[in-house]
Amino acid sequence: MSATTIFWIIIAGAIFTYLTRAGGHFVLSRFDRVHPRVEAGLNAVPAAVLTTLVAPAAMEGGPAEIAALVAGAIVSLLGGGVMSIFFSGAAVLIALRHLLG
Repeated sequence: MSATTIFWIIIAGAIFTYLTRAGGHFVLSRFDRVHPRVEAGLNAVPAAVLTTLVAPAAMEGGPAEIAALVAGAIVSLLGGGVMSIFFSGAAVLIALRHLLG
């Protein structure tokens, strides 16, 4: 696949992602209140998305990826925020990939 094709796939994905999010806000803004089951389902979406991002790295990753996941888990258990979890995992991953070649 050429770089131009990949670029347009990324742009299309970004547009569709935005339209999905904006459409959800538009639909939900039409209701006075949201049913508790719908709200519970919407609150579960971020965890589901994170799982789809973390699971492949956990199952097929090498030592650098596993160490990054462990570092992120330790920071989260110590009460770190989302950005500190992300940055600690990214720092460990970058450092180990650089060191391990």
